[in-house]
Amino acid sequence: MQILILGGTSFVGRAIAVEAVARGHVVMLLNRGTKPAPAGTTSVIGDRLAPDGGLSGLGERTFDAVVDTWSAEPSIVTRAVEGLAGRVGRYIYISSLSVYSPKNEDQREKLNNESTPLFDISSSDATKLEFEYPYNKRAAEVAVEKGFPAEKVLIVRPGVILGPHEAAIIERGRLTWWLTRLRRGGRTLAPGPSEMGIQFVDARDLAAFVVQGIECETSGAFNLIGEAGVVTMGSFLEAGREVTGERAELIWKTPGEIREAGISGWTELPVWIDPESEGYNSVYWWDCVKARAAGLRCRGLGETVKDTWEWMENGELKPVPAPDGYEGRLLGLSPEKEKKALGD
Repeated sequence: MQILILGGTSFVGRAIAVEAVARGHVVMLLNRGTKPAPAGTTSVIGDRLAPDGGLSGLGERTFDAVVDTWSAEPSIVTRAVEGLAGRVGRYIYISSLSVYSPKNEDQREKLNNESTPLFDISSSDATKLEFEYPYNKRAAEVAVEKGFPAEKVLIVRPGVILGPHEAAIIERGRLTWWLTRLRRGGRTLAPGPSEMGIQFVDARDLAAFVVQGIECETSGAFNLIGEAGVVTMGSFLEAGREVTGERAELIWKTPGEIREAGISGWTELPVWIDPESEGYNSVYWWDCVKARAAGLRCRGLGETVKDTWEWMENGELKPVPAPDGYEGRLLGLSPEKEKKALGD
């Protein structure tokens, strides 16, 4: 099959390109040409922010499917939908679980699923900065749904995505940051409780689901995430500690102690969200039954952690620390703040 990927050189798009090539498909990437393309693909230079959406370089080519991972201004997706109408057979959009608005009451007896209420992009608060990401993703979904028949649209909504090539800069990745911290060793702040459940999907498993979906002409919306109750914060950190040489001593702190220390979950402590907060259910309380029935298969935590570590150590495109003065979004807890929280 002829598959067009808008992007295709970073993390999720790259994983999809690699998977599609491995399964014998012809893959073309459309991007600005600033990063190396995966082996076996061909590239066309195009800037999606250009007036034509960067599509002019495609000429009159047609494709069986297009994969779009865009996360910013949704009008860019609208432009792609309009520009590719009649030229692609199917539109696959990589969205996010962030498009949902789970109720904040305690719902620990029932997992969220595809019937959970969606973010309302028509509400008066929808365009506030704090809702930028869910607004962008949901508005992009709507653009795709309006531009293509329902049976030609596959919307994939992953939760936390981990795996090799997560980020080119260590401090922009969740797993990469933790592995770097655990490799440093010593007394290491471990956000508890250790039995707190977390969920993720490996980018390579997401990619396999997408390519299989193209092959099988799967349509509809699917939540892509590992099963609830399988991975905990404890097993996550212990897996990382093992692959990095067991140099770290995990010092567990309660959510209350972390709050008292003024440490922010998710940003300063990647992956961790205060389980007592309203946001926990929206990230780590999901049902993946529909996706599993459609072919999603998730590898074990140990494989994801091990492969990511090997990429960090030996990969041709292994990540590097953020350079001085870097202005991008960075994750992680400073050594000074960690020592203070540990009482060292």
